[in-house]
Amino acid sequence: MAVLITGSIATDHLMTFPGRFADSLVADKLDKVSLSFLVEELEVRRGGVAPNIAFGMACLGLNPVLVGAVGPDFADYESWLQRHGVDTRGVHVSDARHTARFICTTDTEQNQIASFYAGAMSEARNIELKPVVDVVGSADVVLIGANDPEAMLRHTEECRFRGYAFAADPSQQLARMDGESVKPLVEGATYLFTNEYEAALIHQKTGWTEADVASIVEARITTMGPQGARVERRGEPAVVVPIAEEDRKADPTGVGDAFRAGFLSGMAWGLSDERSAQLGSLLATYVIETIGTQEYELAQQHFLARMARTYGDDAAAEVEPHLSCPRP
Repeated sequence: MAVLITGSIATDHLMTFPGRFADSLVADKLDKVSLSFLVEELEVRRGGVAPNIAFGMACLGLNPVLVGAVGPDFADYESWLQRHGVDTRGVHVSDARHTARFICTTDTEQNQIASFYAGAMSEARNIELKPVVDVVGSADVVLIGANDPEAMLRHTEECRFRGYAFAADPSQQLARMDGESVKPLVEGATYLFTNEYEAALIHQKTGWTEADVASIVEARITTMGPQGARVERRGEPAVVVPIAEEDRKADPTGVGDAFRAGFLSGMAWGLSDERSAQLGSLLATYVIETIGTQEYELAQQHFLARMARTYGDDAAAEVEPHLSCPRP
């Protein structure tokens, strides 16, 4: 099963300021702010929803195809993804713009000053899926994640036109889009991924009811935080899967991406909705235990042991024949 993962590709530049921003702000001069903060720490992390999902699938042993737009500064990141089993032949390299970048400084009270540079991501709208599919051989599912809005719309329209099954995952872009922009991203999707808040946003902005959405997409996958995840497939009873208990909480960033990676892997292996959601929930736990969205490592027997401990021996037995955790 060939899976194409489209969406943002970015790096996060995270800095720590050992003081309070408030101590440097003058209340009656906020209209003329000119400040520089001397930071003590800098972490550069790989990110973007598409590579986060692709990385998770590759860690489970699949070879997902990454589709997105980057700058010429992507070489090291690309090498990292390739070493972990991600196919990067669908990545467009801009001649003029850098890879998208999130730059954030956090003070001692967890206040943040941040900027997001879209950069090459805006060129994702120029990517046609068919040439990528011709190169890799097939497109059983195309996940359309948060990206340049025009790129998301183009990819969705092409999937409908060419008959590619697709998973709608608008996530962060829902807040900036109106209902008429959201509708074509969802209509005809095989899968719709959201969290509970995003699901409510779709209803609010489109005017669609629960029944409307159920008739428009084949399966709705909703993550519910500590309450787990729910899968509602048309014509079948809903499936609710509890979260996998974490050993520690380090950083929740990228947890949703990891869930999608696990769920899509289960689908690719022909597993049930329940098993696929369990797989996604367990992979998400590895992310929450690690600082960074792609810094976790999977040891095959350890992963299976956790699967058995959380969801039972039958779950681990079903996953084991498919699981292949390659070493970088």
